[in-house]
Amino acid sequence: MSFIRVDAASDFSYQNLPYGVFSTSDNPRHRIGVAIGDQILDLSMIRSLFVGPVMSKHQDVFDQPTLNAFMALGYEAWREARRTLQNLLSDNVGTLRDDVSLRSRAFVHQSKAMMHLPADIGDYTDFYSSRDHATNVGIMFRGKENALMPNWLRLPVGYHGRASSLVVSGTPIRRPCGQMRPDQTKPPIFGPCKQLDIELEMAFFVGEGNQLGEPIAISKAHEHIFGMVLMNDWSARDIQAWEYVPLGPFLGKNFGTTISPWVVPMEALLPFAESNPIQDPQPLPYLQHQDAYTFDINLFVSLKGQDMTDAVNICSSNFKYMYWTVKQQLTHHTVNGCNVRPGDLLASGTISGPNPGSFGSMLELSWRGSKSIDVGGGKTRMFLKDGDEVTITGYCEGDGYRVGFGLCKGTILPALNH
Repeated sequence: MSFIRVDAASDFSYQNLPYGVFSTSDNPRHRIGVAIGDQILDLSMIRSLFVGPVMSKHQDVFDQPTLNAFMALGYEAWREARRTLQNLLSDNVGTLRDDVSLRSRAFVHQSKAMMHLPADIGDYTDFYSSRDHATNVGIMFRGKENALMPNWLRLPVGYHGRASSLVVSGTPIRRPCGQMRPDQTKPPIFGPCKQLDIELEMAFFVGEGNQLGEPIAISKAHEHIFGMVLMNDWSARDIQAWEYVPLGPFLGKNFGTTISPWVVPMEALLPFAESNPIQDPQPLPYLQHQDAYTFDINLFVSLKGQDMTDAVNICSSNFKYMYWTVKQQLTHHTVNGCNVRPGDLLASGTISGPNPGSFGSMLELSWRGSKSIDVGGGKTRMFLKDGDEVTITGYCEGDGYRVGFGLCKGTILPALNH
């Protein structure tokens, strides 16, 4: 265990040690840190202590303003750095524990830190990998008989999103304006979105990339996956419904996507790996893998309106409900020779479970606006109102500890007048 006291309910246990980028009011420079308990360990202050065979040559990566350079070092570097951190934070090792001066400079209380995007995100891809979600949406729009498209059980469906509008937790989201066609007998109209929605997602950062034209084999995919974050892929359903044929989402999605600031390493999630879902029909050989890479991560979505005293939980789900694994997603993404780069972000798509309480979007919770979502105190929602604050949380539950992700939070601002 660690000499840093960590509450059993803290997301940031000694078993977790997620990476993030932070600054403070007295030092606005963006620095790389590791969260433990209510503290942040500033890696720029201890970079000289990374003396392993790989990291001793690359201590400078912890003096960078983003995680990209560290991500690019690859799998063995990440493992070595994690072992070093576990050793330095152990209650059996005095290097940090007994150096009062170094500890005073290296640790920052989380309440004094401002969090930033953990990486310079060059490209962002959003998958559609929850069978329950895809089935629900398919039933709404095409009927039960045609809920899943013919390709859905054969490959991880995805599309390329907009990296420029990815924001860190706490950033407000402006209600978008666009074209909609609420009355199919009349021409489209322009105005503020009236069906603003959330999407409960998770996403992983690519670490070491691949060369253009050289796919990543599924047997090696884990060596390119650095870690995971929570995501809210805000969605304008009415704008999306009018625009998405034939090329897919555009303005209904690219106005804002929120991620949590702490990147949980895959090594911290491995103790919570479960057997992969049975996939029938069996995927083509390039997508097949037997090692467990489905993770038991409890996920929650809460909503707090301007006129509400307390936040109310509207969804309880789990990442283990996903049909396609992150290894399959990355492998499929690169099988045609597409190159991915350190800091690229690949998202799961909406995570929905088998029962209504686990549906990961208001589109499903309200069943396309046909029923109300109870948010307590006699108040209801079908979609989001201005001033609504949405918070996603998630964690793995260990024996007396958690491996959690912190907060993924955003508040809706009114649309601008056009």
